[in-house]
Amino acid sequence: MTPATDDGADTAAAPDPAPMRRSYEQNRIDEALHPDVTWPQLLGQWFAAAAASGQVGEANAMQLATVDATGRPGVRTVLAKSIDERGVAFYTNLRSAKGAALDAHPYAEAVFAWLPLERQVRLRGPVEPVPEAETLAYWRSRPRGSQIGAWASPQSARVADRAELEAAYADCAARFDGADVPLPPYWGGLRIVPEAVEFWQGRPDRLHDRLLFERDGDHWATHRLAP
Repeated sequence: MTPATDDGADTAAAPDPAPMRRSYEQNRIDEALHPDVTWPQLLGQWFAAAAASGQVGEANAMQLATVDATGRPGVRTVLAKSIDERGVAFYTNLRSAKGAALDAHPYAEAVFAWLPLERQVRLRGPVEPVPEAETLAYWRSRPRGSQIGAWASPQSARVADRAELEAAYADCAARFDGADVPLPPYWGGLRIVPEAVEFWQGRPDRLHDRLLFERDGDHWATHRLAP
């Protein structure tokens, strides 16, 4: 049985992806024009451009790659909630599949894919917990419905059907009725502390610009990579 969806797509008529291509001509990276730029500065500039473009649906969406305790990789999309010189932070149920993977191997890679701007940014490095005070401040800024959802959902666990989730949500909503929703003990923030950050800008004829910032001890080195 094929699960019902609302997009009306006919997968039998899916186009051949092989001939799909475009010429990337919007921008470039010229490190000679800004020889002293740092990766946090450039990432901030690119993130601001993506957010202001009106072309990127969720500029803070990033693909997060982890490795679980058995060595199997996993990739999913999460929302960055802090982007600064310390790294990139996101929040999650720490008992989820990604939480368990990062507990076993606290190292990750993430990709911001701002495709309408023909740009992407990759960053990788160790993962550390976000301080409790920072986590609590973010938790309090979340919509109440999202707070209740965090209590109701055993993220990544198997459930019988959607009705089970909705019943759990209703139970939690009743439990916290008339009161602030507390921070769950299993929910928190994780920050990728970059060791390497790569900026990719599409260019014509597949001669894309790739600029790598790589940490060497207490210093950062900058390298241009072949596309």
